[in-house]
This record gives sequence, C-alpha cells and structure tokens, in this order.
Amino acid sequence: MDVEKIRKDFPILERMVNGKKIAYLDNGATSQKPRQVIDAIVRYYSEYNANVHRGVHKLSEESTVAYEDARRKVAEFINASEEEIIFVKNASEALNLVMYSYGMKNITHTSRITISIAEHHSNFVPWQVLAERKKAKLEFLDVDAEGELVGLENASGSDIISLVHASNVLGTINDAQKICKVARDGGGISIIDGSQSIPHMPIDVKKMGCDFFAFTGHKMLAPTGIGVLYGKKELLEKMEPFLYGGDMIIEVKKEGSKWNNLPYKFEAGTPNIEGAIGLGAAVDYLNKIGMEEIRKHEIELLSYALGKLKDEVTIYGPLDARKRTGLIAFNVAGVHPHDVATILDEDGIEIRSGHHCAQPLHDRLGLESSARASFYLYNTKEEVDRLVEGIRKVKRVFA
Repeated sequence: MDVEKIRKDFPILERMVNGKKIAYLDNGATSQKPRQVIDAIVRYYSEYNANVHRGVHKLSEESTVAYEDARRKVAEFINASEEEIIFVKNASEALNLVMYSYGMKNITHTSRITISIAEHHSNFVPWQVLAERKKAKLEFLDVDAEGELVGLENASGSDIISLVHASNVLGTINDAQKICKVARDGGGISIIDGSQSIPHMPIDVKKMGCDFFAFTGHKMLAPTGIGVLYGKKELLEKMEPFLYGGDMIIEVKKEGSKWNNLPYKFEAGTPNIEGAIGLGAAVDYLNKIGMEEIRKHEIELLSYALGKLKDEVTIYGPLDARKRTGLIAFNVAGVHPHDVATILDEDGIEIRSGHHCAQPLHDRLGLESSARASFYLYNTKEEVDRLVEGIRKVKRVFA
C-alpha cells in the first residue's frame, strides 16, 4: 500500500486546524471520503439526478442502473445475492428492522435473547426494548480484560444471538463464525453488527454463516445516511415490512395491498440514491486497494501505536494488534478524556472522547468515559507520533 498516494485522494486531509494540518484519528466515528466517492455523488446530481424504478425516461433509467449497480457491488463485497441486500440509512436502522420485522413476530415470553455487555447502543437497546415488550429473557455475555467474550457456549438455545463483530471501544474482534454456529446449533438465529469490522477486513457472510449482518456506509468511505442489512433470503421472505409506502408496494386496492419482492419489500419510499451510489464507489475504492492490504497496514500501524502508547496511557482491550481493529481506547491518568481531546485538537489531532455509545461496557470496565484514537487506510506512523507528543503535552498541562 502506498499510503502517501492514497492520502492524495482525500482532500480533507489537507485541512488546517489552528494553523496545523489535521491528523484525523476519529475514523471509528466516521471515515473521510476520497475524491472518487465525492465525484460519483457530484456526477449523479450533475448528470442524471432522477428517482429510481418508477420512471421510463432516460435520467430515471440511468439513476436506476447506478442504484442497482451499487447493490450488486455491495452483494459481491460480502458474498451475498443482490436480493439479500437491503439499503437502509445506517446499522441502527438495520438492527431495528430485524427487531421489529423478525423479533416482534417470533419472540414470545418463553424466548431467550442474548447480547453482550460490549455492544454499541444500536445493538443493545433494540433487544432490550423487544425483551420488555415480549416479556422475553434478555441475557448478557460478559467480556474479559481483553474484550474476549466469556461463556459464549451458554448462549446456545437462545432464539436470538446478536453480537458485535468488532468492539468500537476495545477493538476486540469476535469469532463471528463461532457465534453463528452456536446460534445455529441451538436452533436460533445470529445477527452480527459489522459496522466496525467491514471497513477494515474482508467479510464473507456465507463463510461466516450469519442470518443477518448489519453495517453502515459512512465508516467505510461512503456518505452518511446509507447502510446495509444483509439477511438470508428465506428469512427475509417470511418477514413483514418494517415501513410502508412507495416502492415496497406492488399493488394497492381498497381491499388491501400486496408487497413487492425482495429486496424492495423493505425499501419504502424514495431511497437514498446518492448514498447508495457513493457506497458503490467506496466499495470500488476499497476493492482496488484490497481489504487484505488494508488489514495488513492497520496491523502494522496498530503495533507501532500500541508500542508507543503503552507507557504513556492506560490502554483498554488486547495489546496484540492482530486481535483488534484499528482503534485504541485509552485514558491519561488524572485527566478527563474531554480535556485530552480538547488539548489534542489545539494541535490539529482529532480523536473521540466519551462513552462511544457503549455505556454498559464502560460501566463494566469501571469507567465514566475514555479517549479513542481510531485509524484507517490513510493514517501514518507520523500521525501516531503526533498523537504521542500531544498526549505528553496533555500531561505537562495537567502536571
């Protein structure tokens, strides 16, 4: 990977903050966008902006082709069929869709739902709500000091097992194949939140064996407001729509309506056409570089960062870069994470601070909040060095 060449594709990386070029280390929240993605969106609005599926004129035909071509690219990217790819606005909507369309019908007061204490709120609250409404039993897997799941085998027999593929706090990569096998062998379904994994490593949903896989586009170079729910065809066909109106309808009479075929049954109204096209362009960009190459780069960068930071801060999660994705949550002794982030921002170093939408995990770790530096394909060792120097500056300020 030629990182310097890659960086030239991202115009925002030339941005100055307080007179200093930014070191953008908040990729776990959202990634930056390459020119190729920006240009694809501009072309759509400049050349063939029109609604999809409904029109027979030239612009509508071109818009529809581009929209469905994006679906094909995403399907190939995760080894799924196109009818199994549902465009949504983000992973939160994808998980809520499964909760409502599958969970409300199939979960009863005798059901078990298993999640972990390490889930993002988007994969925590929906199942909490479902369990409350259906009087079902909600069970939580614990994690050890490195963020590894504890007692996964005890989840066997659960009607739903919904777990994160990679923690957005600890970075820990869970064994998704094992999770899905435990669910399958116990007669339940598996749901994997892949928002923090799909930008960083190859994903094959067939090999993984999951029933549902949710992810968002904006963490993988695509625009905000576009995400994907992958679902096995046989499950999606049995599920009721989540939203009603527009393209999800094939026929409407006074006596009743008929739903469209997959995947359109779950795509009500005018979709985020530009978002899908941007996501397709992002997939093209990632494929050109190669997900294996991106993963290698991040492991190298993580190893370097972990080595530099371990004597400066308290690091949460595994110290082996191969066991985590490209982020490091940490705390500086005696300094609130918001103060750390504020001082780093003075030097153009952009990180995240707070509980990262994973409050139960922070409670489990005995933390109010943490700072988080998250890396991606365009980050460099020089930026890691700037982060380390910035943390030393924080210590001097609070000495």
